[in-house]
Amino acid sequence: MVLSNSKKLGLTSKIFIGMILGLLIGGALRLGFPESQFIDGYITNGVMNVVGSVFINALKMLVVPLVFISLVCGTCSLSDPASLGRLGGKTIIFYMVTTAIAISLAIFAAVVIHPGNGSMHVEHLEYAAKTAPSLSQVFIDMVPTNPLKAMAEGKMLQIIIFAVVFGLAISHLGERGKRISALFDDLNEVIMKVVTLVMQLAPYGIFALITKLALTLDSEAFESVLYYFLVVLGALLVHGLIIYPILLKLFTNLSPLTFLAKLRDVQLFAFSTASSNATLPVTVETAEHRLGVSNKVASFTLPLGATINMDGTAIMQGVATVFIAQVFAIDLTLTDYLTVIVTATLASIGTAGVPGVGLVMLAMVLNQVGLPVEGIALIIGVDRLLDMVRTAVNVTGDSAITVIVARSENEFDESKFNDPDAGKLKGNLTEQVNAE
Repeated sequence: MVLSNSKKLGLTSKIFIGMILGLLIGGALRLGFPESQFIDGYITNGVMNVVGSVFINALKMLVVPLVFISLVCGTCSLSDPASLGRLGGKTIIFYMVTTAIAISLAIFAAVVIHPGNGSMHVEHLEYAAKTAPSLSQVFIDMVPTNPLKAMAEGKMLQIIIFAVVFGLAISHLGERGKRISALFDDLNEVIMKVVTLVMQLAPYGIFALITKLALTLDSEAFESVLYYFLVVLGALLVHGLIIYPILLKLFTNLSPLTFLAKLRDVQLFAFSTASSNATLPVTVETAEHRLGVSNKVASFTLPLGATINMDGTAIMQGVATVFIAQVFAIDLTLTDYLTVIVTATLASIGTAGVPGVGLVMLAMVLNQVGLPVEGIALIIGVDRLLDMVRTAVNVTGDSAITVIVARSENEFDESKFNDPDAGKLKGNLTEQVNAE
């Protein structure tokens, strides 16, 4: 009877159980064996690191083929270039507007709550900021000189550009194009089935990731910037749970509660992996099969969102900028605040392909308003935990904008959106396959 009941657990429940167990076990091991070399070598950097890394790699393995195949499928059906331009224009405008809202909210919260303390020790702070590319270089780099190299290196903007051009070419080939389009439709079904298979590893991979996090989190650094952490966390929750639902209700009149309920798996994946790209296969699968978005829209808006939509990161930048200014006792003017909003909004595209994107963007913003980049060293200790939360906010924004755009393009199945069981993954893969 116990085994039978366990098989009925949904994937979301299993993931949540994995997170809780990981937090409890990791915390217990850290408290019970605070300086154990065995725990550090064989558990933290051994078993948990291996299991967590294998899970992340399995998700990342799917990103490039999923984006390319899915985007080609979507673009094939857009024989009219104007429809693609309209779709892209709407998507980019929504992403930029929500980013501007996010950073404005963050700055307002930081100014009102004032988390920074001028008495904090800042004498020996050091931080080496990476150089972000110029906006002109970003536009140049968007067009790949070698598409296969771009795929091998995971350069998402280049992959998106090539897939769009490739799909448009197929759509103009008549009967031959239809044969190739049918092949890509079949490949898309295959890659979505692979996504389903990989998602069965999620409870174990997430358990390992959370356990490792609990074992390695710098509690002293956390305590020293607790107010900063709470302000960022509060702004993220407001943006993710209030702003997005308001926009969804305003532009689609759909139920925000239904939307958030169906997005739980995606948010849990994003929180655990701290990577929008690694979560992308789950986001696409959920958008198409649970939220009712057509492949034509989801295959375009979601990869683009994972690349350029960084509302969660923008919130971190807004609070961090004000926090660092307060710590160093530097007064920011209204012009400085406006500069931060504009710079961070544009930088969400400009640094899309740079590793450690959040801190790179923050360094750009600090330089723009004359604040010491070394202040970033104050917040690095808690950045990993906040990165997990802001990634969950980012994928929520990607999905909300995707639904809004799909509804406006009549590429949306409302009955599927309102069906609580539509596309729902069961905990037992065999049962799911047999049901199909």
